[in-house]
Amino acid sequence: MTDGNLRIATYNVEWFNALFDDSGRLIEDGRPSARYGISRAEQIGALGIVFTALNADGIMIIEGPDTGSKRSSITALENFARHFDLRTRKAIIGFASETEQEICFLYDPDRITAQHDPQGTPVGKKGSRDAPRFDGVFRYDLDTDAAPDLIKFSKPPLELALRLSSGQALRLIGVHAKSKAPHGAAGNEFIRMSIENRRKQLAQCIWLRARVENLLAEGESLLVLGDFNDGPGLDEYEKLFGKSGVELVMGQNTPPDLRLYDPHAAMATGAGLGLSPTTARFWMAPKKRYFEALLDFIMASPDLVARRPEWRIWHPWNDPVCLATPELNQALLQASDHFPVSIDLPGL
Repeated sequence: MTDGNLRIATYNVEWFNALFDDSGRLIEDGRPSARYGISRAEQIGALGIVFTALNADGIMIIEGPDTGSKRSSITALENFARHFDLRTRKAIIGFASETEQEICFLYDPDRITAQHDPQGTPVGKKGSRDAPRFDGVFRYDLDTDAAPDLIKFSKPPLELALRLSSGQALRLIGVHAKSKAPHGAAGNEFIRMSIENRRKQLAQCIWLRARVENLLAEGESLLVLGDFNDGPGLDEYEKLFGKSGVELVMGQNTPPDLRLYDPHAAMATGAGLGLSPTTARFWMAPKKRYFEALLDFIMASPDLVARRPEWRIWHPWNDPVCLATPELNQALLQASDHFPVSIDLPGL
C-alpha cells in the first residue's frame, strides 16, 4: 500500500510448487494442476488476480515453491511476480523444509528490506530444552513420563528482520505448524494418532511461544503469521489439553505486554453463538460437502495493536468486496483451499 499504511499478508497457496518447472518457470497450460478440477493455467491466472488484488507490501507464503538441489523457491516466486508485474517482486526463504513446500516471503523492495535472522542456539539433532533455533530439535516431555520427546519442525518457521522505508524495524515469524489430520487411519488408531499429532502441534507452539516471549521482552515489534492447522474450538481433542496451540502462542494468560492479539482468534475464543470467521475451505468426500475452518492468523505485538490496525480475511463470500467482485470471487476459489489474511498497519 502507498497511503501511509503497511499491508502484510499471509497466504497458504495449495501446491504452488506444481505450477513451476525445475527452472522456476511457470507451466501455464491446460493440464490439471494439483487442485482438483482446475488446470495449471486456471490456477496461475487465479493467483495472479488474488496477488494483484491484495496489493500487499509483503506476503508470507505458506506452501511456497520447493527449494532443493534442482529447484529454487526464490527463482520461482520472482518469476511469478515478474509475470504479473507485482510490486512484491523480491523473495526470501529461511531454512529449507523436508517437504516440497517452503515458507517464503515475497515483498516490495522499495518499501521493505528483509533479512533471514534466526534466533536461538543451533543445536542440531541433539536438541535442547531452551527453545533452540527452529531448524534444530526441541526436547519437551509430551506425555509426563519424565522422558523428553524430540520435537522438530518439518517446515522450520521463517524468522525475518525487516527494515521499512520509514526506518521502522519489524520482526516477522512465518509459521506452518504440524497438521493434526491422521490421514488413512480409523477407529482406535485414528484416536491415538489424533492425540499424538495434537501433542506434537502443541509442543511446536510452546517452542514458538518461548521465542515470542523473548522478543516481546526485548521490546521488538512482532507479527507471527501463517497456517497453524489449529484454532480455538477446532476439534474435540483440544479439551484434553485445555487450550489450542494458537492460544498458547498468543499467551492468553500472560501479562498484557507479553500477549499477541488476533481479532479472529479472539472471536473464535469468545464465540457463544457459533459465530466464527474462517480462512480455509476443504472438500470432505465421505460427507460430500465442504468444511470451513479458521487456520490462518496474523498475531500482532501490543505496540502494533496500539496503532489500531485493520485485519481482513479475503473470503470469497464473507468479505463484501470479494463477494461483489465476480472475478476476484472466482479467483479466490480457484487459487487455493485457503484464503489470504492481511493486516494494515497505520503510520508504517
